[in-house]
Amino acid sequence: MITAQGKERYSRQIMIKEIGEDGQIRLAGSKVLVVGAGGLGSAVLYYLAAAGIGTIGIIDDQDVELSNLQRQILHTTSRIGMPKVESARIALQALNPEITVVPYHLRLEKPNAKKLIEQYDIIVTALDNEETRHLVNENCVDMRKPLVEGGVQGFLGRLSTIIPGEGPCYVCMSPIPDVRPKKNSETLFPMFSTTPGVIGVLQANEALELLLKIGTPLVGRILFYDGLASCFEELNVQQVQECPCCGRS
Repeated sequence: MITAQGKERYSRQIMIKEIGEDGQIRLAGSKVLVVGAGGLGSAVLYYLAAAGIGTIGIIDDQDVELSNLQRQILHTTSRIGMPKVESARIALQALNPEITVVPYHLRLEKPNAKKLIEQYDIIVTALDNEETRHLVNENCVDMRKPLVEGGVQGFLGRLSTIIPGEGPCYVCMSPIPDVRPKKNSETLFPMFSTTPGVIGVLQANEALELLLKIGTPLVGRILFYDGLASCFEELNVQQVQECPCCGRS
């Protein structure tokens, strides 16, 4: 059931024939976990909240810093020093008080990953390190949870969707050159302000279409973005039968 206020808030979205009131109700009953509340996470979270996802979980163990604000649009100067998840909660509930935002001010690690991930319908990674990407991928494969994965650096970005049992997982894709080198705790990456926004919005779009069961998800495909050339390229990827994570043999 959509309230009168909800019908007004989501009126332009409800007008879309592929969505309608039934689709909006589906979104309101959905739970999405976003791992990372930085540049990518900012765009993902804003659009998931605006679209009316009923419950949004956010995992991030960092606090807001001045150097974040050039690209991490969830956060503000007045919230420097605040945990990013709390800053995100404030921003998202100001945008849409009808949704529930669950902040987790922690690092996703093996001991807590399963318990957190199993509570949600879809997982979106907005990360800057490979170790956590692989951890999320492993848990999503084990629990057959859809995963929308993305990465950015400078003017470059990429994203893909992983649906266990329907295509390759992140390990299958990992031999493919990434848009960025592996990160350690001391590494700082160059980042153009709009690049995370472009990829993050596309990740949100993938998650919403998966929940609504519309469109053609990026399963078995990696979409690459080059901001300097203003172009996208697509690469098809096959599941690796001998994959140690999702292999069928």
